[in-house]
Formats: sequence, structure tokens, C-alpha cells
Amino acid sequence: MHYITANAIRFFCCQTITFTGDGEAESSMKIGFLVNPIAGMGGRVGLKGTNHALVQAVALGAKPVSPAKAIEFLQKLKQFELTVKSVFLTCPSVMGQNEMRAAGLEAEILPVPIAPQTSAEDTRTAVRLMAASDVALIVFVGGDGTAKDILDALNDRSDTLVLGVPSGVKMYSGVFAASVLDAAEVVQAFANGEAQITDFEIVDADEDAIRADRFSTRLYGLLKGPFVPMRLLGSKHVTPETLDEQENQRAVARFITEEIKPEGTYILGPGTTMKCVADLLGVEKTLLGVDIYQNKNAIKDVNEEQILREVKDWKNAWLVLSPIGRQGILLGRGNQQISPEIVKRIGKEHIIVGATKNKIQGIDGGVLRIDTGDPQVDQMLRGHTRVAIDYREWRLIRIV
Repeated sequence: MHYITANAIRFFCCQTITFTGDGEAESSMKIGFLVNPIAGMGGRVGLKGTNHALVQAVALGAKPVSPAKAIEFLQKLKQFELTVKSVFLTCPSVMGQNEMRAAGLEAEILPVPIAPQTSAEDTRTAVRLMAASDVALIVFVGGDGTAKDILDALNDRSDTLVLGVPSGVKMYSGVFAASVLDAAEVVQAFANGEAQITDFEIVDADEDAIRADRFSTRLYGLLKGPFVPMRLLGSKHVTPETLDEQENQRAVARFITEEIKPEGTYILGPGTTMKCVADLLGVEKTLLGVDIYQNKNAIKDVNEEQILREVKDWKNAWLVLSPIGRQGILLGRGNQQISPEIVKRIGKEHIIVGATKNKIQGIDGGVLRIDTGDPQVDQMLRGHTRVAIDYREWRLIRIV
């Protein structure tokens, strides 16, 4: 990544200098804020995304998740003392105005005519208006699809800075903060001139292919944004298909399967390592879904409701996970079917983690992360956990 300091000329050009009644200068910074109100709704119901699947998600009982995350972000930002006054520009109703009001913040409302069911074009229109208003930063609450829409809208305004508050299902792009609270801290650092500016990869994930259990992504483009180490994690890295990696993966899977109790129920997270575990158990597993293994059989591609219904004895239930490459996230990206309620019933002591040495070495900061959406559950999981990195070889790694 190529960095310049946040004190670059453009940063100062986006500040407005006003004068108080005493003749003293007061600087302010314009921040664009928008919310994708449907982002992340496909997660808990097992749809692996919400694009082109909103009706199905609602039919399965999906509830909005981004409004609460937007309010949490704004409330945290409100607590910070910034060196410059923040002036917010946001969208009407469910795309930002409601959340600003709930957080007790004022904002200029952009003239964006939005329908009861918002669209990608609403996002693009709002972003164009924000860029035309010379905002210093656009903060959005959404997922990879929202980031892609923003990139499309900016077009020739490639100097506009962007930061994502994570609220989608996957979030493979690098523009997202590690968590809602991390996003607020990045904005604080940027406003105080303490962040760097870098290019972030925006990943286009084919949700239809992912729902069909085929991992299909491509680099869509780059967005500039503020960077603070350990607060942003970069884009997801795909596991390399080398012989050494596959051998290490099989060794990890063999170690995990030897620990499996015949009477137990095991919730298997997504990924190639977990699929290798299922192969050794002699059952089929989805590559990108969450599956249940019990009584030598697999229940494939389950959602939150199915997990809660199928697990009868939580004292004999385990959760088996592998972190996302480079990002190091265990929960909260691509596996929202494993909800905070499920994690509470499982308990930290019944979570098994496996990853190859190469994946662990490639994780930014060398720590694992969780972002379940429930602060109490996140706190319960923090600390150290054992990670199987080879056959009968563990490594103790911190969860933050």
C-alpha cells in the first residue's frame, strides 16, 4: 500500500474556516454519512448476501442490522473530542437521517428522493452529491455491494476519501474498519490529522455464485481512504492451492477430527479447512455455508433458526471455525448464521479453531478478531485461544 499523510494539501482544502463573534477562527470538516438499510440482512438467514435476495431474506425472517450499527458508530464518534468541528451531510429517512437523529446529531439532509425500498441508485446519487459538496470523507454503513456502488458513483472523483462501517455479510474489500468502534476511532484519527491515506482494494463478489457454493471474486477497483494500523484489515486473501498448503490443511483437519466426540454436535463454519474436516468425517459440506455434523451425518447450509432448532444438547455442542485469510476474523464475516445467541449457548471453551501456518502468518497484526454485533459476546470471547496449526500442534493466539 502507498501512504501519504492525512495532513496532505487535500485534507486542508476540505476544511472550512469560519469566524466566531470574537473574531477567532474556527475550522470545520464536512463528512458525508450514508446507510444502506438492507445491508447484512441475508447473513443470519444463510443467504450469504442481500443483493437480489431481499424478498427471500424478509420471507425467512431477516431483520435490518445496519441501522443499529450506524447509531452505535455515531454515538461512539460523538464521545470523541475532535480537533475540528464535524459537519455532517446525510440522506433522508432510513439512509442516514433517522440514525443521525437517534444519535442526537444534526446534519444537512441531501435532496435524494428515495423510495420505500432503497436502491443502489439512491446510494450513487447521494455519493455524487457528497463529492460535489467537497466532503473530506464519506463514511458508509454497508457491505461490499455498497462499496462497489460508491466506487461507480465517484468515477472521476477518485480523490474523495471513503471509510466503511462493517454491516454487510462478507466484506472482503479492504475499505472496512475491523468493527463499528474501530471505524469511529479511524474517523477520530483522520479528523485529528493522525491517519494515513492509502488505496483500498474493492472486491466484487458474485453473490449468485457464492449462494451456489462457488467462491467467485475479482478486483473491481480502488478507493482512497484513511488508514490506521490494526483498525483496518485489508482485503481478504484466498488460501493458496499449493501442495504444502493442502498437506498442512489436511494435518489440521486430521487433528480436529481425532478430537471429535461421537455423541457431540459440531457446527462447522465456512472455508476450505472446514471442508477438509468434513471430508475426513466422510460427509458432504458446503464450502461457503455453515453446516451441522451430528450422528455421523451432516445437515447442510443451515441458518440461525435451523441451528437453534437442530442442536438439542448445548453442553455437547462445539463450534469449529477457521479465520478469514489476512483479516483474521473468526466471527462476523460470512458466517452471521452463527449468531450471538448461538455463541452464548456454545461458550468459549467449546470453540475449536484451526488454520494453516501460512494463514496464521499472513494475518494482519497476528491476532484473531470477532465482530458478532453483540458487545457482551465479543467481550466474552476476547483473550487467548488455542489454534490447531498442524497435526497435534497448537498455537496460542490472542482474540481482540
